[in-house]
Amino acid sequence: MNTPVLILGAGQAAITLARELRKLDAGLPLMLVTADGGGFYSKPSLSNALLLKRDPEQLLQTPREVLAGQLKAEIHAGVKVHAIDAAAHRIDTTAGSLDYGRLVLAVGAHPIRLPLAGDGADDVLSVNHLDDYTVFRQRLEGARRVVILGAGLIGCEFANDIVATGRQVTVLDLAPQALGRLLPPKSADFFRRRLETAGIVFHFGISAARVDKVPGSYRITDNTGAEVEADLVVSAVGLKPAVELAQSAGLAVNRGIQVNTLLASSAADIYALGDCAEVQGLVLPFVLPIMQQARALAKTLAGNPTAVTYPAMPVVVKTPACPTVVCPPPAGAEGTWQEEVGAEGVTARYQDAQGRLLGFALLGDTVSARQTLAAQVPAWI
Repeated sequence: MNTPVLILGAGQAAITLARELRKLDAGLPLMLVTADGGGFYSKPSLSNALLLKRDPEQLLQTPREVLAGQLKAEIHAGVKVHAIDAAAHRIDTTAGSLDYGRLVLAVGAHPIRLPLAGDGADDVLSVNHLDDYTVFRQRLEGARRVVILGAGLIGCEFANDIVATGRQVTVLDLAPQALGRLLPPKSADFFRRRLETAGIVFHFGISAARVDKVPGSYRITDNTGAEVEADLVVSAVGLKPAVELAQSAGLAVNRGIQVNTLLASSAADIYALGDCAEVQGLVLPFVLPIMQQARALAKTLAGNPTAVTYPAMPVVVKTPACPTVVCPPPAGAEGTWQEEVGAEGVTARYQDAQGRLLGFALLGDTVSARQTLAAQVPAWI
């Protein structure tokens, strides 16, 4: 029997790749190895499941046994990978050694943990997997006050989801605004005011320094000495690509696992995609880049080498209190933001010196212009 295509991971990137590959080649031996339960769920749905009234068990779309049948694949769940032997085309796992013909790293990213002091620091939750979310929902029961560390995409989505249940939500961030990596200043101010109207309290320009247990709750002390109490503390300060396994195997690593446009790493027959991959200097932890990567890599693995392309890929921010779509300009792009602020919405365009549209942000009642503006933005790759 031919050695299989072996995918490490069972998240959005891994399962999308497997499904795309099966569309092209029904008989190719396929194996997935994952440390979690091996079932499929959509990770982006974790940050708005409360509003949709979906329990953790309802988020699991496809159980492992069903998924294995659909994909005609072996799925080794609850298995951790210790090492990759790139020369021997073999991985070492808690379930023994497994050989591969081609290996795909879809190992995602780790939550960044703040260096918090205090005896409550270990109780701060990060929600990056369905198991994390299950714990989050359990601890949210009975909690009336929630503090979220981080006002980025995930932090704001969770804040909007939690405040809609009637709970008090406070968000702390060292940045001067919400969605600091995505929105220009006037757009960010509009976004903040809409979420404040929904009941969310923001504190910018500060960071949490310590979390201490007090009777029945926690006391969060920021770097200025100010304090706020909460029944639950959630960290959403960002993600770091999981590169440790690749690095220990001798693969080229920067912020992510470095791959070319074929998503091939520096080692023969090893590829990477998703949140762990860095494509031409770009690490894009969003759904649309994953879809582009999966479709291209599936063709390559099926025998038709295909380079990934990145057209304009707007990011939809799941904050019903302020509908928001952002197509950020490429890192290093030279240009300026032009923001048009109305009573009910904002249109922001990032343009270069020649007036070419390189990115945009739409908030409130302007989000319907997404497709029109996206069609004007040149491809990144």
